[in-house]
Formats: sequence, structure tokens, C-alpha cells
Amino acid sequence: MVKTYIPVLSIAGSDSSGGAGIQADLKTFAALGCFGMTVITATTAQNTQGVRQIHPIPAAHIEAQMTAVLEDIPPKAIKIGMVNQPEVVEVLAHFLKKFPQIPIVFDPVMVATSGDRLIADQTVALLKEKLFPLASLITPNLDEAAVLTGYKVETIDKMNQAGKDILDMNCQAVLIKGGHLNSPIIQDILFQKNQSLQIFKSPYINTTNLHGTGCTLSSAIAAELAKGNSLSLAVEIARKYVYEALESGKDIKTGHGNGPLNHFFNPQLQIIHEMDP
Repeated sequence: MVKTYIPVLSIAGSDSSGGAGIQADLKTFAALGCFGMTVITATTAQNTQGVRQIHPIPAAHIEAQMTAVLEDIPPKAIKIGMVNQPEVVEVLAHFLKKFPQIPIVFDPVMVATSGDRLIADQTVALLKEKLFPLASLITPNLDEAAVLTGYKVETIDKMNQAGKDILDMNCQAVLIKGGHLNSPIIQDILFQKNQSLQIFKSPYINTTNLHGTGCTLSSAIAAELAKGNSLSLAVEIARKYVYEALESGKDIKTGHGNGPLNHFFNPQLQIIHEMDP
């Protein structure tokens, strides 16, 4: 028998301030006991106050990163974050089609917590066509749901409508995140093909330390899928992790803007499995 960690891959952009993107993903994987790996799609010059510059990584180098990782350490799940170039969408779709057995959580990063737009308009249609059908779950927040549907999503009724409309974009499942609603109870709604919708609720936490919340949630879901949990259970566990990371980090001052979550409030030991060689 061979001992092995549970590997999880993040395909996303780098956050120079460490709160979101690749950095948040790696912290989340580690905190949940998994072995994190990365394919970096872009570097950003940003901090807790906003994004100053985005530097895209060439598509050929993104493909080289994926090839190197997947040839040697096949992940048990994949999280996709920032994809802001049409040619990168094409490369990812072509490559990931070869691995239909690996669950993919796609967080369609389009608008940063600060309000900065992170994706070009011409890329959105290609995401729907090429990447949505490959993903096990799409996790848009309300701003991203509005970009995808073309209408404002500012109420629970609109969340229900958006979830159904996005599910019809050849998706397997959609989690509409309601964190931007002005409500004492946060509601996220999970839509799955041929299943009843599920509503997840948690109390609102009064904090500005929200930088990287969406990245962290999608990464946590991917980590839990990698462990073999069902999608519903993975969402439930991931939401609990994010809630506790927000609660434990709500009063910690990092930077002068929207600070990060406390990813390591209760880290798990690295999970090791025994497998046939």
C-alpha cells in the first residue's frame, strides 16, 4: 500500500495581498486537510483596498502548468477561479474534457469584493459555452449572477429566477450566493438538475473582513468533494467553514480596506489515504 495526500487543484489568479485567489485557495485546502496545487491564470497588483493591475499569464504557459500537474499528481477535485481571457477558456475546456471523472467547482470571478470588474465582456459568453458544461458546480454571487443573466439580482425571488436561468445554461448545478443581500440571515440557494432546490442559511456577521470569501467557499467545496462527500454535504460543510473563518476573523485588522478571513482558525491535520500502488 502507498500513503498519499488528498490533492486538490486551483486554477485561478494570484492575489498579491494574500487574501483571495490562489492564496486563499491554498490556505483553504491546507486548513481542510488537503494538499493544494495551483495553475496560475493571472497575477494581480492588489491589496485590501482594490485591484490596481491584472497581468494575464499566456495561455501556452497555463497549459504547461496543467500538463505538469496532472501528469504527476492527478487531483481529486479542481477549483476554477479567475479566467479572464478567451484563449484561456479554450485551453482549459480542451484540457479538462480529458478528465470527466474529476469534479470541478467553477467560481466565475467577475467582480472583486471592492467592486472592480475582473473579466472582459467577450469572455462571458465563452465561459457559458465551454466551461459551464464541464463544471460540477457554478458558484456566482449576486453581482456575477447579474452579469450572467443580464438582469439585477437583488432579492430572494430574483435569486430563485437567476438560479433556474443559469442552470439552463447547460450547468449541472448552481449555488447562488446571497451574501450581498441586506439581510440578518444570509441565504445561499443550491440548484441541481432534476432535484429540488436547497436553501442554506446562516446569521449575518457584521465585518468588513470579506476579502476572498467567494474564493474560500468554492475552494472549501472542492476540498470536500475531493474527500468523497456529496455535493449537498460539501456545500453544507464549506459554508460552516467560511462562517467560522469570518466569525473568528471579524475583528482582526489587516490592511486599510476589506481584510481577509481567518482561514486557520481550526486547521485539520493533513489527511492521508492508503492506496494500491
